[in-house]
Amino acid sequence: MTSPIVSVHNLTKSYSRGGETMRVLDGLNLQMDEGDFIALMGPSGSGKTTLLNMVGGLDRPDQGDIDVAGDPIAEMSGAELAHWRARTVGFVFQGFNLIPVLTALENVELPLKLTKLSGKERREHAKYALQLVGLTDRMHHRPSQLSGGQEQRVAIARAVVTDPKLILADEPTGDLDRTSASQVLDLLAKLNTELKKTILMVTHDPHAAERARTIVHLDKGQLGRIERNAPAPAAARI
Repeated sequence: MTSPIVSVHNLTKSYSRGGETMRVLDGLNLQMDEGDFIALMGPSGSGKTTLLNMVGGLDRPDQGDIDVAGDPIAEMSGAELAHWRARTVGFVFQGFNLIPVLTALENVELPLKLTKLSGKERREHAKYALQLVGLTDRMHHRPSQLSGGQEQRVAIARAVVTDPKLILADEPTGDLDRTSASQVLDLLAKLNTELKKTILMVTHDPHAAERARTIVHLDKGQLGRIERNAPAPAAARI
């Protein structure tokens, strides 16, 4: 029996723009079980990325409770959140966010510098993560020497190298062509089904959302309809 890994209760968040207050999340409630793969969809401004950032401890609510992996993160200090993120969450962003002057291996190794692992242990963990995403032969290449799809796979390797309990992906295929996007989605599906990673993904692409187990629609800061998927089989080998 699965247990909740994400529990969001009565989450509210507003921003001020041009002297006007805009409520982005309005008393939102969400529960996510361990091993879930949920896609968040909704129109621009519906609160998708805001919700993702709050679950990842990158932003704070005006009110409400957020529990992730048993930790009440809305109550944590900035320093506590930084340590919590390092051991609990892996992030995948649309823009890859790789450091240009570092190789793929060095980029993947970066999160491990916050751990007590030795240099040799960090390097072995990073190599394994790159093997997992099928990029062992590109480990010494810099981002400029990689395709967009390969850069995103390096970013996914970086996200999983610390063995996080939760992976948060914000439009992970937004900057990719259809073939590269399919390969990245295959990889996320593999992490979910084979490695049992829990994934929360923001996407505007219905094809990407179909790869999740559940699609949750957001509208005007609240949850709308929920769809249950039978995830499509992988379209390409990883």
